Amino acid sequence: MRTRHGARPLSRTGTAAAALTAVALMFSLTACGLGDSGDGDDKGSDPAPAGSAEQPGQRDDGGNTEQTSDGATGGDGETKGPLATITGANGFQLTFQSAERDSGGFLTVSGVLKNGGGKSQFPPLDWSGNETKVSQTGPSLAGMTLVDKTSKKRYYVLRDTDNNPLTTTGLSTMKPGQSLDFFAQYPAPPAATKSVDVLLPLMPTATIGLS
Repeated sequence: MRTRHGARPLSRTGTAAAALTAVALMFSLTACGLGDSGDGDDKGSDPAPAGSAEQPGQRDDGGNTEQTSDGATGGDGETKGPLATITGANGFQLTFQSAERDSGGFLTVSGVLKNGGGKSQFPPLDWSGNETKVSQTGPSLAGMTLVDKTSKKRYYVLRDTDNNPLTTTGLSTMKPGQSLDFFAQYPAPPAATKSVDVLLPLMPTATIGLS
C-alpha cells in the first residue's frame, strides 16, 4: 500500500505533510551529527588514556629501575674479582688481580700491595730474595716464586741482561693504608697448568688461577 501511495502525485496537504516530515528528518539527522561530533571531540580531548600511556614510560625511567639495571650490569662487568688476597702478620696485604700468559712465553702476575697496619713500615727485605746480583735494584719482590704442582716445578722472577729482576723494585716505607701496584714476570708454565701457588717470605701461600 505504501508503494502505491508513494507513486501517486501528492496533494497540497500531503505536500505540506511531506515537507514537515523532511524538515523533521533534517533536524533529526543534524542532531545525530552533532551527537557524533561531540562523541568524537570527547574521545580526542580525553586526557586520561594519554596519562595512562605515559605512566609505564615514567616507571621505566624511574631511579629504581635504572639502579637495578646498572647494578646488575656492574656486577656482571666486575665478575672477575681478585684471584687471591693474603695478609701477613706485619699487616702487609697483597691482592693478586691477574696472572696472564702471553704469546712470548711469559707469565705476568700483577696486583696491589697495601700497608694494612696501623703504622708506617718498610716492606720486609726478605721479599727481595737472597741473590746478591739483584740487590742493586734495591728492595723488590724478586723473592716471590711460583710453584707449579702439576709439573712439579718452581719458577723464579725473570732477570734482564743486567740482572735486574722483572718485578716491582725500589720499595720504600709505606704509610698506613698506602697502596701501590706491583707486577712480577715469570716463564709461563705449560698450558695444562691451570693454577700455581705464590710463595713470598713472611706471607701466607696464595693459590691463583692462570688465564
